[in-house]
Amino acid sequence: LGFIQHIVDHILGLENGRNRFIKHVTELSKAFALAVPREEALKIKDHVAFFQAVKSAMVKLQRGPGERKIDYDSAIKQIVSKAVVTEGVTDLFAFLGLKKPDISILSDEFLAKIRQMPHKNLAVEMLNKLLNDEIKTIARKNLIQSKAFSEMLKRSIIKYKNRQIETAKVIEELIELAKEIQAANKRGEKLGLSEDELAFYDALANNESAVRKLGDEQLKVIALKLVDTMRKSVTIDWTLRENVKAKLRVRVKRILKKFGYPPDMRDEAVQLVLAQAEQICRDWTGY
Repeated sequence: LGFIQHIVDHILGLENGRNRFIKHVTELSKAFALAVPREEALKIKDHVAFFQAVKSAMVKLQRGPGERKIDYDSAIKQIVSKAVVTEGVTDLFAFLGLKKPDISILSDEFLAKIRQMPHKNLAVEMLNKLLNDEIKTIARKNLIQSKAFSEMLKRSIIKYKNRQIETAKVIEELIELAKEIQAANKRGEKLGLSEDELAFYDALANNESAVRKLGDEQLKVIALKLVDTMRKSVTIDWTLRENVKAKLRVRVKRILKKFGYPPDMRDEAVQLVLAQAEQICRDWTGY
């Protein structure tokens, strides 16, 4: 696995290396499948198996949790040598020489281990994948927060891929983002808000003029009122029923008006609140 690590890290350091390599291995695999069982094809079966192992490692770095495995070579795996088999890279953490963390993938201890990885391009890919997964989890509860983190991650990765930043520097940026996500997970506790209440608070605080005019305490009051109203109003299929959505929209507008939310941004706030409600209410209704 150590040798495959080195190969993957080298390819990731090349311009568009990942995509070019995966494309060529896919084409090679299809050609190999057509040529088997010709003697000329069987002579290179171990080479094909090795390229597939490297490709498998790259695909595993890209793939998110629950995504269907991208596998163009399943038929060929029954033919090629068992000495190098792509299923050998079954655990991403093991492949990268890391012990899977028991508690948090974003703990300081685990981030320190990633920083010390000898293969820096692999470290970037690992951080990108883990942060993407974490942001997707946040999105199920807090759209505003997840969008902010997603944009930060995207900016760093674009700079890295365009070679506008050294690999070591982007690793530090991604580790810093991981720490910001850690801190964000504790914001609700500091504000005295539950996860749901914090999500609506963030939707309201997305408007800077509202923050300046109302302040944190008033926004917290509105967030609490919104959560209470939503819990009492939503049903399993509310997102599919326009009449229910229309009534909720009216109720949200009334709440914002009652508590003095700036009128110039009220419509946008209503849209954010309802979008946030669609995410959170899945947990409330079990839908």
